[in-house]
Amino acid sequence: MAFWLDLMFGNPIGLLSMIVIFSTLGIISYLMWMFVVKSAPVK
Repeated sequence: MAFWLDLMFGNPIGLLSMIVIFSTLGIISYLMWMFVVKSAPVK
């Protein structure tokens, strides 16, 4: 666990890759949420 924490937050490249991964997951979840909302039947 300490190895992964050092790899992720010990250098700028690891921190940048974590930012990219989490922002990508956020964008994907936002797009999926918009797809679900827009494809819901109109009441």
